[in-house]
Amino acid sequence: MTMMAAFSLHAAELRQDPAQIIDAAETFLKRESAGLPGQVSIEVGKIDTRVSRPACARLQTFFPAGSRAWGQATVGVRCTAPANWTVYVPASVKVSANYLIAARPLALGQEIAAGDFSVRQGELSHLPSGVLTDASQALGRRLANSVQAGQPLRRDAIREAPTVVPGQLVGLIVKGLGFSIRSQGYSLGNAPEGQRVQVKTLAGAVVSGIVRSGPVVELVR
Repeated sequence: MTMMAAFSLHAAELRQDPAQIIDAAETFLKRESAGLPGQVSIEVGKIDTRVSRPACARLQTFFPAGSRAWGQATVGVRCTAPANWTVYVPASVKVSANYLIAARPLALGQEIAAGDFSVRQGELSHLPSGVLTDASQALGRRLANSVQAGQPLRRDAIREAPTVVPGQLVGLIVKGLGFSIRSQGYSLGNAPEGQRVQVKTLAGAVVSGIVRSGPVVELVR
């Protein structure tokens, strides 16, 4: 038997250490959950150690479709060389953090002030998705729907604070290939950055554009 054949046979006999699969899944979850608010604790579940898998030169980790970095999670661990196999590792990611609840009944369109909410601490995976975790996410925003006292405040229940308001003097800009034209006008509505708003130019024409920082409205067709 040649040395190369013996090496190939030895590589084929090597089996993947299940502990390395678990470690790869845990490392992946730590990285993916690093930006979550509050205190994060990760518990990685077990895999079937009775299944023998060829040793992998490099493990690849990923979230299967529909998975997320907190709550009951699943991490895929994949090998593509020298063999092809995939293991799905169950895990639990708990996030204990402060979150905001309505301190009193809040009405549709109401601007949120400091006395309108209070702070609680809890496990975020047990709460609705998109719950607000910092006062800066709520103050000055307006409600997109009514909220009962004690209910968590969520991102989909608030509107972004407007960048421009009716009557505000704004810059106008038209961009083209190799040129840009600037002028001014008055906003005819409320709109946050990135949203469309109508503007009355100083000449009296009504145009429409996208709100940019400045505030500037970029005219679009």
